[in-house]
Amino acid sequence: MAGKLYIVPTPVGNLDDMTPRAIEVLKAVDTVLAEDTRTSGVLLKHFGIGTPMRSHHKFNEHEAVASVVKQLTDGAVMALISDAGTPGISDPGFLLSRECRRQGIEVETLPGATAFVPALVNSGLPCDRFVFEGFLPQKKGRATRLEELKSQPLTMVFYESPVRLLKTLQQFVEAFGADREASVVREISKLHNTTHNGTLGELVEHFTAVEPRGEIVIVVAGAPPTAAVKVDKYAAFKGKNARV
Repeated sequence: MAGKLYIVPTPVGNLDDMTPRAIEVLKAVDTVLAEDTRTSGVLLKHFGIGTPMRSHHKFNEHEAVASVVKQLTDGAVMALISDAGTPGISDPGFLLSRECRRQGIEVETLPGATAFVPALVNSGLPCDRFVFEGFLPQKKGRATRLEELKSQPLTMVFYESPVRLLKTLQQFVEAFGADREASVVREISKLHNTTHNGTLGELVEHFTAVEPRGEIVIVVAGAPPTAAVKVDKYAAFKGKNARV
């Protein structure tokens, strides 16, 4: 009988965001697949979880999937966690989840912490509909993607590192315009959690003067609707048939 894979979110900052159910699952499974066993070791120790861990990260994910699926097929019950947040959201997890589905192995994802949802809601920008872009390509394809997003009408959500934040905001100014509303949220749920709202131009000025630190989520307003051009059909007809 096939086993089961649990995908378990872990806190993005504040350990109090860990749910009782997540702790219960991590204690009960046979193995915890962890993005970084050292980082996850601290978390598991904090909650008194002694389950054996196994490394599962973006550098070994393609090779590891087959052996993990084989164990699950043989009846193992495993949990997948990342360093912070929900696996599969800009973290390893998609490949394993997809292969489990293909092989008929049950997958259950627990609800829990993720960085972009509180950042989106906290931004004050429309969040009834939005697009999650995650990390943009660092080099190849970056300019092309920004060009494609220029006319995106929905609120856009990006992840970024502090060392690239200022450059990314400057590129956003070039692509979207300095007057586009945006929000930069850093260190969600941690001690130094801050939100900076303003136009992209204002945010560039702020982070030019203040060095950014911590994990970053950028929320950018969608493109404003194009003003409809009202055409006076009768006037156009008159103009077309006017004598010169």
